[in-house]
Amino acid sequence: MLTSTTKAIPETTLNPNHLAIIMDGNGRWAKKRLLPRAAGHQRGLETVRLVVKECAKYGVKYLTLFAFSTENWRRPKDEVSFLMSLFLEAMNREIQKLHKNGVKFLLIGDRSGFDTNLIKAIEDAENLTANNSGLVLSIAANYGGRWDILHAINEMLITQPKIDGNYTEDDLSPFLQTNQLPEPDLFIRTGGEQRISNFLLWQLAYTELYFTETLWPDFDESSLQDAFNFFKTRERRFGRTSEQLSGHNV
Repeated sequence: MLTSTTKAIPETTLNPNHLAIIMDGNGRWAKKRLLPRAAGHQRGLETVRLVVKECAKYGVKYLTLFAFSTENWRRPKDEVSFLMSLFLEAMNREIQKLHKNGVKFLLIGDRSGFDTNLIKAIEDAENLTANNSGLVLSIAANYGGRWDILHAINEMLITQPKIDGNYTEDDLSPFLQTNQLPEPDLFIRTGGEQRISNFLLWQLAYTELYFTETLWPDFDESSLQDAFNFFKTRERRFGRTSEQLSGHNV
């Protein structure tokens, strides 16, 4: 079972072991250039490719990208339709490249909201890459943190009913969407907003939070390096004091 940061102190690393990103700013990037929002999403896909490559180079073992939230269905229908078609296109076009590079692909979220073609593409990608031992790339699509917790609770109650109702984190964790992943070390949100927008609410308990004004299509190697440099400055205490970290108890 993966370590919970509220129950045990995880090993700290120079660069994040697990990086989670909200890829914000595609639409604004396009608007600034008098382009349709779809052009921003297309350009954003290029940034995804770059970040996957850079994370592998820096030794990041897990990368989780927030692609489409449970609230994004509220967007204009034509934009939602385009995003779904872009997701399917990316799955069909990119998965062989990911597999060749040893990347393991996972989808976290409520896939029942997708059409059958997209569900099949997701399942095929997961099956194809299941035994890969490189970077684990998780795409959060039709995902929400509250949905994740409620879904996990309901599954736990059905699967492991307890008369006394005395449940623990260890009981719940296997039913979270991220049950195959450690908790994120670093969270990045591009685009200038400073909120986590219902993303990994349970999992971000002790994650370092980094916000940047850079729009996602403009997020490049130097932008990622800036985030990693920020991460290196953080004192990850996990409830302890600075004196305990330095070996001088006070």
